[in-house]
Amino acid sequence: MRRREFIALVGGAAASPLVALPSRAQQPTPVIGFLNGSSADGYAPMVAAFGRGLKEMGYVEGQNVKIEYRWAEGHYDRLPELVNDLIRRQVSVIAATSTPANLVAKKATSTIPIVFTTSSDPVQLGLVESLNKPGANVTGVTQLNVEVGPKRLELARELIPSATAVALLINPENPQADAVLKNMQAAALSLGLQLSVLRASSEAEMETAFASFASLKAGILTIGTDTLFNGRTEKLASLAVRYGVPTIYQYNQFTANGGLMSYGGSIEDAYRTTGILTGRILKGDKPADLPVQQSTKVQLIVNLKAAKALGVTVPLSLLGRADEVIE
Repeated sequence: MRRREFIALVGGAAASPLVALPSRAQQPTPVIGFLNGSSADGYAPMVAAFGRGLKEMGYVEGQNVKIEYRWAEGHYDRLPELVNDLIRRQVSVIAATSTPANLVAKKATSTIPIVFTTSSDPVQLGLVESLNKPGANVTGVTQLNVEVGPKRLELARELIPSATAVALLINPENPQADAVLKNMQAAALSLGLQLSVLRASSEAEMETAFASFASLKAGILTIGTDTLFNGRTEKLASLAVRYGVPTIYQYNQFTANGGLMSYGGSIEDAYRTTGILTGRILKGDKPADLPVQQSTKVQLIVNLKAAKALGVTVPLSLLGRADEVIE
């Protein structure tokens, strides 16, 4: 090749536009909005369980997914603004992890996918059309612990057969409070028990409720389902011991923290499953195509240390049916 021809060839190549090599566009990190009516401290075990569910689907917070946490700290009137903030941030999914939270989230958006946890019937709440075919942008997990509330009352009666009256602690701010009360009133009537109601929507009111239990002449206290209570099981257990109140609650965290007896599904299992459903949605599944998951296993746990402190003798028939006995 002649020198003049070589220079022309090189010059022409230099003048030609560069051809970009094909490259894979970097995908933005998905963001989950985590909405709850309680506090971060009280829900640490549940948040950890949610993270385990996400990890099973290949998502790890801080690595390939971000989570924006919003806590109402027991003030349910704050939930609308908290969920609207998540919507403004255009999160990929909202994990609405309490009944007050998921009702607010459902009302706030019909486009962002929502995964809920609730202890009530999500069809009756209006969250989904049916359990198998949720429809729209909502699916989730139910423990149906409201439905087993009357069974807790039966167990309470078996624990203290001499009781002619029982008390129920509810949070009047919970949208399900009236339904829980009505359910328990019917159960008490069928058992021939008088039912008194105590109300608390803050830690201070919880203490007042336990302090006033003695004046009710009731044999045992049952605690209604509520996010405020779920995040303060240690507080509830200590109040029961301090005021000498035989108490039954739904979650094992209560008995693990020194409570007398618990009967219900596992809240940590529910949050783990919520994490799995959230991960599936991040991978492309539609909420309408994901059936609502139901907790089918309930556990009866008895704490004999608490029974001794309260002066309660647990019948052998009850101990024999317990899934776990804490000694």
